[in-house]
Amino acid sequence: MMAKSPKIRTRERDTIVQALAAGVVPRIGLQHIQVGRAAELNALVRDIDRIADDGSAVRFIIGEYGAGKTFFSNLVRLIALEKKLVTAHADLAPDRRLHATGGQARTLYAEAVKNLSTRTNPDGGALQNILERFVTECVRQGEAQQKPIEKVIDERLAALQDLVGGYDFATVVKAYWRGSETGDDVLKAGALRWLRGEFSTKTEARQAVGVRTIIDDASIYDGLKLLSEFVRLAGYGGLLIVFDEMVNLYKLQSAQARKQNYEQILRMLNDVLQGNVGGIGFLFGGTPEFLMDPRRGLYSYEALQSRLSENTFAVDGLVDMTGPIMRLQSLTPEELYVLLQNLRHVYSGGNEEAYLVPDEALEAFMEHCSEHVGEAYFRTPRNTIKAFVHMLAVLEQNPQTEWRALLGATEIAPDEEQEGADDTAPDGDDELTSITL
Repeated sequence: MMAKSPKIRTRERDTIVQALAAGVVPRIGLQHIQVGRAAELNALVRDIDRIADDGSAVRFIIGEYGAGKTFFSNLVRLIALEKKLVTAHADLAPDRRLHATGGQARTLYAEAVKNLSTRTNPDGGALQNILERFVTECVRQGEAQQKPIEKVIDERLAALQDLVGGYDFATVVKAYWRGSETGDDVLKAGALRWLRGEFSTKTEARQAVGVRTIIDDASIYDGLKLLSEFVRLAGYGGLLIVFDEMVNLYKLQSAQARKQNYEQILRMLNDVLQGNVGGIGFLFGGTPEFLMDPRRGLYSYEALQSRLSENTFAVDGLVDMTGPIMRLQSLTPEELYVLLQNLRHVYSGGNEEAYLVPDEALEAFMEHCSEHVGEAYFRTPRNTIKAFVHMLAVLEQNPQTEWRALLGATEIAPDEEQEGADDTAPDGDDELTSITL
């Protein structure tokens, strides 16, 4: 069992409890409830270290509806931030995809950059701070070497020139610096808008920052590679990009649209596997159908199937964590028991004397789940966690109630989303059941 923290802040406690009661992932306090899946997490930590060492990585986090893909990805993002990487994340949706011609790809890029995070800005909106850090370092270097600041900036941004779109990217960064030097907030705002992919026409971009290109549907991957290079120039270890809800590509009705999006994934995959990029990593979260469906999934695209095929020797409980596919395994009964202990601890605000139920109640609750739901409550226990938090809420507000009587009346339904999901089923947005470490 993990060591319990002596005190949990009220804000943290309330955020965790409210999120779990609603069946979504809390944005803070993950360390208080994580259990299990150490092997998967260790593999991702090695990926993060490789990114920070000028390498690259790509992973497809595959799990059933409610299996915990979002939680696991959020946990990896937090670790990446602690290791001085920058992270960007976005959920795919009908209006956000990797390839498009109607602005949907640019919208995905803009969402990811809006959510750009660093250790000091873990909740997103870090782009301006990254720019300020870069400018500050250039000023410091210019003063130390007695060089004009603009020359220092040009020298440091020269590394971008070899990348597609690098000249305009560097020009916009310089425009931001000029805006800072002259107090021109309009110019600074224009530079930020360009870097966030918020301009929809080249005319707007030319008027605002003096460049004739924009980050559009056709250039979002090039934009992400430029961004990964720039954050390293600003002193960070690299960029980790998390795209969740990849099942939205599987749901696309147009076979041509799916193929074009899968070709974009293939481009990213090839660059990483061949070592063509450095300081960048990708995490894609999706369901088994998104991966394996021979008609509409990634395996419907032969080039992807050959690259993503799993190790045939990893059978009968054997695992291989080196390939791009990472399947989230079920929680064991022991891990789920520790999870319930952690939830009870969080609910009490870290005060063991305020526990609402004894250990006996946890064992009885698990037995009750097993009888009513079966093995699915280990595999996708989202509703199990919700039911447990709901039970604690009733016990807290009705202190005269006996947990045994309440447990007998508790109904826990299987997580139906993972049973026979169709093309219109949601991908368990913000699912919480991987609560892991």
